[in-house]
Amino acid sequence: MKYLITILSIITFNQTLKSQKVTYKYKDNPFTLVYDGAIVKNEKGKVNIHPVTYKLNGIDISANVYTPANYDESKKYPAIVVAHPNGGIKEQTAGLYAQNLTENGFITIAFDATYQGASGGEPRHTDKPANRVEDIRGAGDFIANFKGVDADRIGVFGICGGGGYTLKASQSDKRFKAVATLSMFNSGEVRRNGFQNSQLKTIQERLKQASEARSKQSNGEIIYSGVATITDDEIAKTSTDLYREGYLYYYRTNAHPNSTFLYPTSNLMDLMTWDATDQIELINQPLLMIVGSKADTKYMTDEAFPKAINAKSKELFIIDGATHIQTYWKPEYVKQTVTKLVEFFGKNL
Repeated sequence: MKYLITILSIITFNQTLKSQKVTYKYKDNPFTLVYDGAIVKNEKGKVNIHPVTYKLNGIDISANVYTPANYDESKKYPAIVVAHPNGGIKEQTAGLYAQNLTENGFITIAFDATYQGASGGEPRHTDKPANRVEDIRGAGDFIANFKGVDADRIGVFGICGGGGYTLKASQSDKRFKAVATLSMFNSGEVRRNGFQNSQLKTIQERLKQASEARSKQSNGEIIYSGVATITDDEIAKTSTDLYREGYLYYYRTNAHPNSTFLYPTSNLMDLMTWDATDQIELINQPLLMIVGSKADTKYMTDEAFPKAINAKSKELFIIDGATHIQTYWKPEYVKQTVTKLVEFFGKNL
């Protein structure tokens, strides 16, 4: 069935950002990676990147596996699954952290969620919690069978929305021996209550809109929520750090044609009835939660952390001065995060 997209038009990437100040880093990298310091070619004796595809519930998943310097598939290495932010893809901050962790001896996998990025699935940009959790489990399936991986030493690390879904996945998937999040974003809470609880009075109204959108979708018409395009002036006038800096990151400095802020409005039926902290007491693995002191999303980490009462061990690590988006790219904050992650996973895997 051919879908008709209304309200927000999805047009080609170059048309969307035509005449605007965009850094097209993806064009200069053979793997279309857009983070600073990204691998540009595989060399013997160095960290290498391996683009792979695998099936998850009949859908093709696109992922990058990073192997350490002097990788020997006859040896056994600890591995880490890296889950990307909402709107993000494996070529952005998820890849940055995957590469940095691999530089410290771990095999890592950064993947595109189903229906998103270079992975398959229709309708495009679908963002349902059950899918995102299953994506993490599926990446665990794949990396556990990758040559050189010690299946008894697999950790999971989620960034932003990927952090919320990581908390949920690790509640039941005990193949993940250690759990870490960065700038955790509780997608269910925000879609339900609004960012910083700004939409509490419109919950029922928005659920009604989502229900109506589902009715239209069943007839082949998809209504999308989110942001398809944005001008420099609109970015400048955005009041919250998360969204203003996020627009700059995703639509300007680290833009990639596979990344988008759109999702079908009908998905709110699933998102608004879900919460990353529901049953969080089932996490009994070691837990590390990292967040910037100036992140306007910090309240979500602050809410989740004390609820993880059964974690084998747990630590809340604050990056002084960092906002949410700055933890995605700013060298001094990335360095602090990687150092802490290496310490944590090195101890627990």
